[in-house]
Formats: sequence, C-alpha cells, structure tokens
Amino acid sequence: MITAIVFVHVDNDRIPEVAEQIAAIDGISEVYSVTGRIDLIAIVRVASFDDVAPVVADALAKVPGVRQTETHLAFRAYSRHDLDATFSIGISD
Repeated sequence: MITAIVFVHVDNDRIPEVAEQIAAIDGISEVYSVTGRIDLIAIVRVASFDDVAPVVADALAKVPGVRQTETHLAFRAYSRHDLDATFSIGISD
C-alpha cells in the first residue's frame, strides 16, 4: 500500500466544496481542512506507486478551485494508536 500526503491550496471561498469533491475521488481516504499556509491535506492510499499520478495529477489537481498541490510520499507509518493496540493484544485490564 502506498500512502501519499497532498498539500492542497484552494480558492478561499471554495474550500468546503473542493474538499467534498476531493474526498469523493477513488484513492483518497481522507481530506482535512487545516490551519496554516495550506488549505487542505488529502491522504491518498493506493496499491502501487503508479496509481498515485492518476489520483493526484489526473483527478485531484483538476478539481475546480484547486490552485496548487504538493505531494509527499510516505516511507513508513508510525502511529501511537497502532503501537498501543499491538502491545495490548491478549492483555486484559
């Protein structure tokens, strides 16, 4: 599984509608409206590296209102939630 984090700059008056359109794209698992220099963060989860471009370049970047994207590919995932679940297997409170 390939995970990509996409920073999305959007026309300010269109953030909610753009977020909904991006969330509906196959391969997008989540979209967050955030504070700071970017407007949205989209999480892409696809089967292979070759599947990233169709989601980001061919679909997400072409949503009306999207001004610019910046894509980051994840190497590894670290999650406190996952670590806690791993260490609690078979242990009852």
